[in-house]
Amino acid sequence: MNVFYNKNGVGEVLMIKLKDTPRHSKISEEKGNVVQIKNSENGEVTGYNIFGQPEQSFRSEGPVEMDETKLQKVNQMIQESGFDHQIEADFSPKFVVGYVEEMEKHPNADKLNICQVNVGEERLQIVCGAPNVDAGQKVVVAKVGAVMPSGMVIKDAELRGVPSSGMICSAKELGLPNAPEKKGILVLEDGHAGEAFSL
Repeated sequence: MNVFYNKNGVGEVLMIKLKDTPRHSKISEEKGNVVQIKNSENGEVTGYNIFGQPEQSFRSEGPVEMDETKLQKVNQMIQESGFDHQIEADFSPKFVVGYVEEMEKHPNADKLNICQVNVGEERLQIVCGAPNVDAGQKVVVAKVGAVMPSGMVIKDAELRGVPSSGMICSAKELGLPNAPEKKGILVLEDGHAGEAFSL
């Protein structure tokens, strides 16, 4: 679940993205000030646009940081408009400390490496192209569903035929002050695998 609000760029609308919808399969239904977006192929609800000035806690210049209280308010607005759908969401941290347990060269790309990264309760396979990545490092991982400062949403992907779940981040990608211009991931001195990393 990703929620966006940008009054200057889009106007007074809260945009809620639950899943990607192919453009040719996108259908919508409007009730009051709420538009529900569905995938016509399977009938799955993939998002909402809620029009009108939202309360202060939703106003930002891009991604809205959600929690259970805000989700309750969104669900209330959806139900009050006449839709009976309820959004469920996972609010576990999306930027976490990871520990690179193993690394091997990508079989189909000279500049890519396949990393096995411990992020606490799970182990993620992440394909990484940074020249300085190595086994034994503590790194910052953007998990699937994370919204980068650039607005890019992290998704499961396949890079040159190898599945990749998440991204090992550089300081520049994280929008950290005084980030070096040279390519390379941010290597951490401290932290435990799985703990939240604050941007």
